[in-house]
Amino acid sequence: HVDIDQDRARLLGLTPQEIELALQTLLSGTTIAQFREGTENIQVVARAIESERLNLEQFSDMTLFTQSGKVVPLSQVGTIRAGLEEPIVWRRNQERSLSVRCDIADGAQGPDVSGRLDTALAQVRADLPLGYRIETGGAIEESKKANKALFALFPLMIGLMLTLLMSQVHSFKKMILIFGIAPLGLIGAVASLHLFNAPFGFVALLGVIALAGMDMRNSVILVDQIEQDMKSGLSEWDAVIESSVRRARPVILTAATAILAMIPLTRSVFWGPMAMAIMGGLSLATFLTLINLPALYVLFFRVRPPKPSTQATMAEVAEVIRGEI
Repeated sequence: HVDIDQDRARLLGLTPQEIELALQTLLSGTTIAQFREGTENIQVVARAIESERLNLEQFSDMTLFTQSGKVVPLSQVGTIRAGLEEPIVWRRNQERSLSVRCDIADGAQGPDVSGRLDTALAQVRADLPLGYRIETGGAIEESKKANKALFALFPLMIGLMLTLLMSQVHSFKKMILIFGIAPLGLIGAVASLHLFNAPFGFVALLGVIALAGMDMRNSVILVDQIEQDMKSGLSEWDAVIESSVRRARPVILTAATAILAMIPLTRSVFWGPMAMAIMGGLSLATFLTLINLPALYVLFFRVRPPKPSTQATMAEVAEVIRGEI
C-alpha cells in the first residue's frame, strides 16, 4: 500500500491522480496505441520491464515525472506499507462467501454426511456474529431447489391423475382403490436404494413418481378385466378370481420388460438411483398389486362367494338320506 503525502506531492507539483496513473502505467501498463494485423486489433501497452515492476526492493525507487519534467522517486511523495489482503474475494448471490468442500469415505452418502455435519454445526451457527451464516450447498441445495419446483406441481399432477382415472373407471370407489395401490411401489423402491447404497435424491423421486403411474396402470388393467368378466356372465366372486389369474402373466411380463430395460441405467452416476428405484419398486409392487387389488376389491364392493343352489343342496340331502338307509 502506498500512503501518499499530500503536502510533499503538491510541493513537487504532483497530484494523487497523477501518481496513481504513473504507478498504473509502470506496474500494470497503459494502452498507448493499437496495431492492426489482418482482422485483429492488438493493444500496444507501455509498462516497466519485469526486473523493475516485479522487484519489491526497487518499488520505492520507481521514478515519477512532474509536469515540469523533473524526475521524483516514489519514496519522496509516499510511504510504502506492507499488508495482507485476499487476492480473490469470492461472492455468491452478491455476498462474500467462504466455501468448504471435502471428499467422503467410500460407502458413505453425501446427504447423510452433510446432515450429520449440519447437526454438529448447530452450536457454531448459533454463536456466529450478526451478518454471518452457514448454509448447505452443492447437490443438497440443488436437490432442494428441484424438489421445491416439483412439489409446487404436485396438486395439479394429482388432480390430473384423478381426473384421468375417473374418466376410465367411472366410479369413485374404483378410483380410490386404484389410487391407493400406487404407494405399494415405495416399499420396493426404498429397499432397492438401501440395498445398492444409492441416495434418495431428485432423480430417485422422479423414479418413484413414474413407478406410481406403472402401478396404477396395472390396477386399471385388472379392474377393467373384472368388469369385462362380469359383463360376460360371471359372478363378481368368479370374475375377481378369473381376472387376477388371467391377467397375472401379461402384468408380470410387462413389468419384467420395464425392469430389464432399466439395467443399463444402473451404471449411470446421475440416472442410477432412478433406475434402481423403478426396478426394485416395480418388482415388488407387481406381485403386491396382483394380491392386494383383488382382496381390496372384494372388501370395497362387499363381494361374497356365491351360495350353492337349492337344487344342489336337496341332492346332497337325498344322498345323505340314502346313505343312512
